[in-house]
Amino acid sequence: MLPTRHLFAMYWRNARRVAPHRCGGFSTLLCMTQREQAATAFDDLHTRHAAALAQQAYLLTGRPWLARRAVERGFRLAWQRWPEVAVDPDPAGWVRAAVYEYALTPWHQYCPGLRTARGLRNTSATEPSAAEPDHALSAALLSLPAPYRRVLLLHDVLGLGPEETAAEIEASVPATTARLAHARERLAELLPGLGLGGQPPVRQGEILRARITALPDVAPTAPLTAEDVRSGSARSARRITRAAFGGTGLFALVTLVMMALTPAPYTPPERHRATAAHTRTAPARHRGAEARDHRNAARDRKAARERRNAAREQGNAAVRKKIRQARLAPELR
Repeated sequence: MLPTRHLFAMYWRNARRVAPHRCGGFSTLLCMTQREQAATAFDDLHTRHAAALAQQAYLLTGRPWLARRAVERGFRLAWQRWPEVAVDPDPAGWVRAAVYEYALTPWHQYCPGLRTARGLRNTSATEPSAAEPDHALSAALLSLPAPYRRVLLLHDVLGLGPEETAAEIEASVPATTARLAHARERLAELLPGLGLGGQPPVRQGEILRARITALPDVAPTAPLTAEDVRSGSARSARRITRAAFGGTGLFALVTLVMMALTPAPYTPPERHRATAAHTRTAPARHRGAEARDHRNAARDRKAARERRNAAREQGNAAVRKKIRQARLAPELR
């Protein structure tokens, strides 16, 4: 972490760059509180760049209301993170990146009020005279994909170099150059009257810069003042804080109410079981003896049955023998 004197020197240097007219001298800066110094630098930054950013956001979206909202959102975010913005090498670039990100947010396509205007709705490349030149150029810009529009605006209109443009859009230099070339080719096809065809890239950038910067400002609603932006940012921060605390308190209250109203764990009543005749069950160690007894009893029954059968057979044999002897006896003939 930097020492305090280095941080103060960096803040003073950026304050002089952000608000050169407000910071008349070191003694004036010392007489102001830290809050007043930040407000002064932010007000000057807003005064010098709000209108230009509104026009740039309009070129990106085609919606004046969306452009105004993007600028307000960018400056509110800058005020909320002012300690970071104040020491940034390019505070205006920081705000511009925030404005562009909000203006080109993809979820705007799902909201009819925030959706980007359609390009070349009533004009075509075969009939360039069907609309005014300025309107045709704005419509052609809106017909480009969002990444192409952003690269074209940063490089050809604002004059940023390829490296700076690539750093702001978080892309590589070859990808940035390819997007710029495709955007110029598309504009040359849609608007042959611009004279971009057959021109070198440097000349194409000069032509587009001259034509786009000459477009009239379309700002039916004036942007908010710096003081309104700061107060609105403070109110938004307070609302978010209150909403967070309110949501936490509501969750705790609902939890307590549920704990108080939830009955005790359910305990089923005890059932009185009917008493049945007690049957003694042979232990496991006696099961083998019982089986053995059953086998012995069965064997005894079988032996008794065989003895009865044998005795019956013997009795029948004795009877048959006596009958034969009686037939053979002389006295019985």
